[in-house]
Amino acid sequence: MVLVRILVFVAGLMVVGWTLLSAVRTVVLPRSAQSVLGRAVFAGLSRVFDLFAGDSRSFAWRDRVWALFGPIGLLTLVVVWLALVLVGFMAMFWAVQDAGWSEAFFVSGSSLLTLGFAPANSLAERVMAFSEATIGLGLMALLIAFLPALYSNFQRREAKVGELEVRAGTPPSAEVFITRLYSIGRLGQMPETWLEWEKWFIEIQESHTSYPALNFFRSPMPEHHWVTAAGTILDAAALVVSSVDQPRQPEPQLCVRAGFIALRRIADFFEIDYDPDPQQTDPISISRQEFDDMYERLREAGVPMLADQDQAWIDWAGWRVNYDTVLLQLADLTMAPYAPWSSDRSAPDHQEPRIRSWGRRRVPTGTP
Repeated sequence: MVLVRILVFVAGLMVVGWTLLSAVRTVVLPRSAQSVLGRAVFAGLSRVFDLFAGDSRSFAWRDRVWALFGPIGLLTLVVVWLALVLVGFMAMFWAVQDAGWSEAFFVSGSSLLTLGFAPANSLAERVMAFSEATIGLGLMALLIAFLPALYSNFQRREAKVGELEVRAGTPPSAEVFITRLYSIGRLGQMPETWLEWEKWFIEIQESHTSYPALNFFRSPMPEHHWVTAAGTILDAAALVVSSVDQPRQPEPQLCVRAGFIALRRIADFFEIDYDPDPQQTDPISISRQEFDDMYERLREAGVPMLADQDQAWIDWAGWRVNYDTVLLQLADLTMAPYAPWSSDRSAPDHQEPRIRSWGRRRVPTGTP
């Protein structure tokens, strides 16, 4: 019987330690770190949301449902942390007490919630009660400190996403972005714009891997989304570099590189498959005909395009291949709203993408 109590005590201690490690990885550690518990909670919750959202429902309905996914997922994770701490200490209290499981649950709950109505008699029980109370208060303090940091990152992200509506339309597109910049005489005079978006990509790379729940926080406007904004800017910068007839500038090239590195880092966290070293001639989800049609529309709008359209396609596809797969799969994972050349081909119907369970791997159907 003594051996059983020792094993139960050790098991309870391991549960508490595992829970604290999950909390540290999720809230405190300033780097991308996997938390099995966090992934399990969000993956399980995504299946519940799938039942309420329903694939047959309209995108507007599913957007309203999934808008709650990120916040509820975080709160659920905190509840799971507290519940596991309670269970772990309950096992330890049972191991050192003569009473049964109900009394151990009573003492553990009283200690965790700092209610103080359950007496701890021995020195070992009092030490565990103080420890559990400290952990319970610490977890709540972490949540209180964590939310402002999370929403600060969210607000900075959304400020740029909202700004894009003015320049790229709704839904955003690289074609509209370039046409509008040309019409106001800013197409060749906007290095600061590319630098701002380069900084934005660097910020989301850090924030969306350190705080992965941010990936599922939806924009205040249903038609806005960080993934479609990223795709629009990447396509626009790649078009400026490869196809627009103007002096070559380093800023849009650096912006594209910062962008596909950021999307790849986020894809790595969710275990999304992609080729880390693609070749310029590898297939992409955009067809040559789609590119040519867009090219002609830009030319008709007065945008100075390079005469060698074949070379422009080769160069643009060479940029796009670096982020094509991860862009489409992240749009699918986060159920991004419709936008051309990103979420319009990330799901089987190429119309209204469906969210996928956290970590589920999938090859985009739009890829040849």
